[in-house]
Amino acid sequence: MEPLEALRHYFGYSAFRPGQAEIIDLLLAGKDVLAVLPTGGGKSICYQIPALLISGVTLVVSPLISLMKDQVNALTQNGIPAAYLNSALTPKQSALALRRAAMGAYKLIYVAPERLLQPAFRSVVNALEIAMVCVDEAHCVSQWGHDFRPSYLEIAPFLKALPKRPVVFACTATATPRVRTDIAQQLSLQTPQLVKTGFDRPNLSFAVLHPKNKNAALLHLLERFENRSGIIYCASRNHVEQVHQLLENAGLPAAKYHAGMPIEERRAQQDAFLLDETQIMTATNAFGMGIDKSNVSFIIHYDLPGDLESYYQEAGRAGRDGGPADCVLLYQPRDVQIQQYFIDHPDEAAAADAETAKALRKERLQKLAAMVTYAKGETCLRAQILRYFGDTPNENCGNCSVCCKDGRNFPPRRKAVPAWKKAESLPDADLLQRLHMLRKTIARRQSVPPFTVFTDKTLSLIAAARPRDSTELRRIAGVSDAKVQKYGALFLREINRTEK
Repeated sequence: MEPLEALRHYFGYSAFRPGQAEIIDLLLAGKDVLAVLPTGGGKSICYQIPALLISGVTLVVSPLISLMKDQVNALTQNGIPAAYLNSALTPKQSALALRRAAMGAYKLIYVAPERLLQPAFRSVVNALEIAMVCVDEAHCVSQWGHDFRPSYLEIAPFLKALPKRPVVFACTATATPRVRTDIAQQLSLQTPQLVKTGFDRPNLSFAVLHPKNKNAALLHLLERFENRSGIIYCASRNHVEQVHQLLENAGLPAAKYHAGMPIEERRAQQDAFLLDETQIMTATNAFGMGIDKSNVSFIIHYDLPGDLESYYQEAGRAGRDGGPADCVLLYQPRDVQIQQYFIDHPDEAAAADAETAKALRKERLQKLAAMVTYAKGETCLRAQILRYFGDTPNENCGNCSVCCKDGRNFPPRRKAVPAWKKAESLPDADLLQRLHMLRKTIARRQSVPPFTVFTDKTLSLIAAARPRDSTELRRIAGVSDAKVQKYGALFLREINRTEK
């Protein structure tokens, strides 16, 4: 099977996004690859297609439980055998997954970096044919990145200890040139091929507001973003709790997520958001890495992030369906004090020695200064971000609060109508609502997020096209062969019912 054929069969798409085909060809040729693709640029397809086309198992090293769960759910929906191993599983569940892995039941296994050197895992892995190892969120291996995780340093020793070295694919959405160099060194990549498609997300608008009263400004924004799904990021757990209470008092149901909450409560709150039971999530940066919720159409930063890497990664969780999305930062000068505190009180594991700690502190102060310059909003916001990551942007994007003539009313009040709908016939509203209800029923029955059944975009395309049979349904973007078999009859019956 050729890569494009696999894309159509397993995922329901007829063309690759920029960079994907190049990466897939390099991996299939046995080359190590370091890929820098924007958030929402389709990094997972880059390793999932090769994993399906080569013999053996692909290991995906991933930092967050939520990411693994969502990815495995999505793969399973498309008929691809996959599993994950992390602390969310009971010892009995882990043992069962390892037994199935040893029997060759999976093509992809998602694993937390902490598991790599565990004896039980190593004994199973050493008996398998490991064809490829994908390091997702690869910037986590670099102390110079914005989200260093010491557990990622176990990846290189793990690769070295394997009976046969596999192809290695490292991918990230946010890495400066210095971090890219460090990733290649820390993972011991062999003559890595760098694929960088650029960092711009044209469908995202950027705004910085300087309100005297943040709470009033936040409620005003949410009024303008009515009936849209979004995330409000806060710098501290206390602020998450305060903002969540503010929304509850204003009659705006919202979920909340931070590391101080019990794990079961965190999971329940996250599921409420992913399952579309609530539209707003208030969270620290502990929430969101790898969350592939396609209908998030706004991100509000209630507090100043510590660097542009963090800001752009978090803002990039909006607009994954290709439609317009709004990224707003609420900035007050005193916000800098919170980030200054984090710099002055670093994680003990962040540096191995005093000299490195001193260098890291200097680096973080420089990054904070760049973030403050952005927050002051004196030049094009998009250009500042793109220059930071090494791109050469235009100096007037026309889609930020600096470049827009009426910056005070930016972003504009608008309904979440994705740009791709302009090129398509508009779906019948009643039919689309029925299809949403059907999708929710299926998702609840299977205990999976609705977007893993069909994305909002695919549902709208189905409602607009009104396919009459499975052949026509299969032609719609995002409808894989496995989903036609699983859900085709149900959705076609609903379409036919509304036409009678």
